Amino acid sequence: MSVKPVTLSIVLAAAVAVGLAAARFIEFAPPPVAPGAPAVGAVAHFTPIDPPRPAPDAAFEDGDGRRLTLADFRGRVVLLNFWATWCGPCVVEMPSLDRLQARLGGADFTVVALSQDRGGAEVVAPFYRRLGLAGLGVYLDPLNRVARAFAVQGLPTTIILDRQGRAVGALEGPAEWDSPEAMALVERFMGEKSSVISIQSSVRTDD
Repeated sequence: MSVKPVTLSIVLAAAVAVGLAAARFIEFAPPPVAPGAPAVGAVAHFTPIDPPRPAPDAAFEDGDGRRLTLADFRGRVVLLNFWATWCGPCVVEMPSLDRLQARLGGADFTVVALSQDRGGAEVVAPFYRRLGLAGLGVYLDPLNRVARAFAVQGLPTTIILDRQGRAVGALEGPAEWDSPEAMALVERFMGEKSSVISIQSSVRTDD
């Protein structure tokens, strides 16, 4: 039985946050998975976003308190993961994100695991030490600004951004991100100059 993503409603302000999320969900909600989509196995529910959509400029912080936006990562493919220490499926997923960063992270790719914990670094840093997460950077979104801008509905949620900082695909729920199929999906984005998955090219024809 698949693990359900944990609802984010218990940490978002009810009225305003829901209103903002509803408005932006229309913009960022990906289309249904098309037949022949390249994602399989551990990332079978990954949904391409076509056409790609510019990522919002909502600010967050790193573990040293420096203000960042997703624009700071342009030039690299980014796997943006929304998670929290209180989210059971997230805790299970985090080590695979750490291994993915260790294997593919560098000038062309990075994992931005964006914590939604209200306690910020005081909560996240000990969690990293406890799980031995040595490869991942600490990124904090305690006011859920980025999550609201993307209309995230549950945790964990993962969005892939291309080198131009555009959202090109999303997956709601946990995945084994260092599995062969997940790594192949990431590497496909890394290798494509347009950074856009062409679903049609992966559909078999009988002609």
